[in-house]
Amino acid sequence: MCTAITYQTRDFYFGRTLDHNCTYGHEVTITPRRYPFFFRNAGSMSRHYAMIGMAFVTDEYPLYYDAVNEKGLGIAGLNFVENAVYTDAADEKDNIAQFELIPWILGQCASVGEARRLLGRLNVVKTPFNETLPPAELHWLLADADEAVTIESVDEGLKIYDNPAGVLTNNPPFREQMFQLNNYMRLSPKNPKNCFSDKIPLKTYCVGMGALGLPGDLSSESRFARAAFTKMNSVCGESDAESIGQFFHILGSVEQQKGCCDLGDGKYEVTLYTSCCNASRGVYYYTSYSNRQITGVDMHKEPLDGAALLRYPLVKEEQIRMQN
Repeated sequence: MCTAITYQTRDFYFGRTLDHNCTYGHEVTITPRRYPFFFRNAGSMSRHYAMIGMAFVTDEYPLYYDAVNEKGLGIAGLNFVENAVYTDAADEKDNIAQFELIPWILGQCASVGEARRLLGRLNVVKTPFNETLPPAELHWLLADADEAVTIESVDEGLKIYDNPAGVLTNNPPFREQMFQLNNYMRLSPKNPKNCFSDKIPLKTYCVGMGALGLPGDLSSESRFARAAFTKMNSVCGESDAESIGQFFHILGSVEQQKGCCDLGDGKYEVTLYTSCCNASRGVYYYTSYSNRQITGVDMHKEPLDGAALLRYPLVKEEQIRMQN
């Protein structure tokens, strides 16, 4: 289970939580412009936009969970189990495997507008990466500073939805997630008024009652509503430091602590990492479950015209600053 959001102050920010019960060894990974991508059904891409994000690198290939390119376009893939449907290759289509979708879009699109035109020909095929890595069942949040969309490959075909909330979680499908926000239209950050009955003298009894009724559980629907409410009512200054801090606070409203999501057999789903990329500047920030200190990697401090992946293992040990 995961949550992805967009955020705009002076710069544009894009990031997500990745919630799971185990790690595959993900790393912050920069793919420079001349790293060759060989698509299984769509030829090759020998030169493209540079990108940075969190990836599991295997066979020297970056399997990105989320990434942003040098133009400020970001995309994240989130679990969409039992709803994602991939097909066989089709004529007159760009047949792209699930694991190829992020580099295929970020490598050649500078904006959501450009991606929309590309997505009109997209067919997400069920080609696995290899025998041990079958296609992950995902849907995607794609965004830039001007707009966000949700991409879903389902039984009815490829669906592209405008995403005015700039939020995505998991199931049910995005259109149903947005619809259920109607149930929370009376929520406000301000103290509530008594609409129950004018015959009963009800009153607020503490501060913080404005969000009374906002769901607090870890289900996808609840996290969607909570992240959307928190983001839409967030107040933040324009500085980069304040924006980054506020972004992590917003996603902190949906993070998962060990023990609260029991999968049985001693396994627990936790927030393995939280990311926040300043997409305007190409700087990728993250925290991990075992290290709450924000760590950053700046793609523009590296040679982006190279051909080899640049990898940064996560700092996993807790970093505590003592003041005395």
